[in-house]
Amino acid sequence: MTYFNIAYLYETVVVTERVLRCERFDCYYPAVRRSIPGRHFAKNLVERRTLIFQLVKRDFQQRYIGSAAGWLWGLIHPLVLLAIYTFIFSVCLKTPLGPGEVTRNYALYLLSGMLPWLLFNETVLRSSSSIVEQANLVTKTMFPSEIVPVSIFLSSLISHLLAVGLFVIVVGVTQGHLPSPTIALLPVGVFLLGLLAVGIGWMVASLQVYLRDTAQVVMVALTLWYWITPIMIPRATYPVARFPKTVHAILVANPLVYIVEAYRQMLLGNSLPWRDMAIAAGFGATAFVLGGLFFRQMKRGFADVL
Repeated sequence: MTYFNIAYLYETVVVTERVLRCERFDCYYPAVRRSIPGRHFAKNLVERRTLIFQLVKRDFQQRYIGSAAGWLWGLIHPLVLLAIYTFIFSVCLKTPLGPGEVTRNYALYLLSGMLPWLLFNETVLRSSSSIVEQANLVTKTMFPSEIVPVSIFLSSLISHLLAVGLFVIVVGVTQGHLPSPTIALLPVGVFLLGLLAVGIGWMVASLQVYLRDTAQVVMVALTLWYWITPIMIPRATYPVARFPKTVHAILVANPLVYIVEAYRQMLLGNSLPWRDMAIAAGFGATAFVLGGLFFRQMKRGFADVL
């Protein structure tokens, strides 16, 4: 094929693509299209889905490369934490579960709360240093850096789903029945958790580029966040009356409270956690939008700083 044939073919493809685009709403109303904030940012997330898939695949493989147990470490880690915390809080401290809780089995109660926290914690913690670690891509190519925290969440989601599958098996063996049909809402809960984790991940990832202490601050903040989330201690047994109003407000404004409670209802309960999921949706959507806008503004200087 000659040079002129190649040029003609390229021009034909470009013109055809433009014609197809003009059949959509955005070509008839360009002013409306330009007025939507973050349109190009959101477009990158959708159009670069193949690149996201490749990043997820590479990240998941590199995490366990050279390991004898491989992906099984994604199950061993939460099981070890479960054994430790169950021994401390159930055997030693004899933490009671109220009559209104979804189960009387403390190990299942604890694991159902740890599952969403581990996914959230890993996504935010790893996202905090992700842009700095991918500096060679961000600075040398037209790389959509906003997809890095998204790929980290999706990579962590693989281990999360394996752990959820193990949890379902444990429930079937120990309780004699599988979880109720409310588990069908679990993808919605994962989606809301993803909005929250990715939104916060965007914020801390962009801050780490300019302030290299951000990752350490995030680690400390997540440790504190863990203990103000009702994972090991039921929310109903929190001595709220003894707390100052400021602490009580922090507990109420903690989005993980509603996600953890929704997870427990979906995995162990029989009622639909509409209230908790509605509140979690508000927190998740807000964090995702604000985090995306914040990242979009901060990424303009990445190439200069990195």
